[in-house]
Amino acid sequence: MPRFKLSLPAPSEITTQSIFSQRRRLLVAGASTLALAATPPAWASPNPRLSGRPSPMSSDEKPTSAQQVSSYCNFYEFGPDKDSPSRHAHRLQTHPWQVSVDGEVKRPRTFGIDDLLKLAPLEERIYRFRCVEGWSAVIPWIGWPLASLLKQVEPTGNARFVEFTSLADAEQMPYIRLPLLDWPYVEGLRLDEAMNPLTLLAFGMYGEVLPKQNGAPLRLIVPWKYGFKGSKSIVRIRFVEKQPSTAWMKANPDEYGFYSNVNPAVPHKRWLQSHERRLGEFFKRPTQPFNGYAEQVAHLYAGMDLQRNF
Repeated sequence: MPRFKLSLPAPSEITTQSIFSQRRRLLVAGASTLALAATPPAWASPNPRLSGRPSPMSSDEKPTSAQQVSSYCNFYEFGPDKDSPSRHAHRLQTHPWQVSVDGEVKRPRTFGIDDLLKLAPLEERIYRFRCVEGWSAVIPWIGWPLASLLKQVEPTGNARFVEFTSLADAEQMPYIRLPLLDWPYVEGLRLDEAMNPLTLLAFGMYGEVLPKQNGAPLRLIVPWKYGFKGSKSIVRIRFVEKQPSTAWMKANPDEYGFYSNVNPAVPHKRWLQSHERRLGEFFKRPTQPFNGYAEQVAHLYAGMDLQRNF
């Protein structure tokens, strides 16, 4: 993996909390009527809106500003720098969009993005987000539990893992032409991790459909793992018997393990993991095991050596 300098947005670039709070009040007020009403025009709208009912699983922490989250992010298909995605992702065509779900399932299917939006009630979940490079955020995502999709296709008894494949289109994603990673981007979860109620298939954030630079039109959110586990612009979900060979494991297996749980006790060779800097803040804070979600997920790893299985 190339070395890149970490640079944070200036305070003057941060959306004020009062503006975000007003937006959130409007979002909650309309959630009950809009949760299942997303239609194709929402994706084509100049200001595409997407609302979900508030979730009891949400963190009570103050969300990071939408401007910071959408301008400082990783999406290597659009470039390696933190501002590359916001500069290049406008090329991405997100509608129409299809996602194939196959492999070890009884009912393989191909879903259109609009069908997926209506498959289950949309929720807004405010989750902590932790990136392996040492920065973090608190983000209000809009989506539904991945388990809702798994129930639609009925995994067979041979399914032990779920593999996620992202779009790899050199016409839309210029950095696909460079060997930054072994394209397409592939990630994976154990089946029980995928079925955990916290695991979210997200279609939006901050009351709007996902910005293209943040993984539109749908991405995976696994809040107790480092952010690179959250596949963006997903086009295929495959149920498999053997552990998938993921993009970052291929690139550098000594630094990027399959599990990638947030574990401050496991040092990264090039970044400090015991502390993190929240976007918009100057001082670092201690990193919590499992990113603060130990109560909900620690049982998944009972008896495992979490330093060897990192």
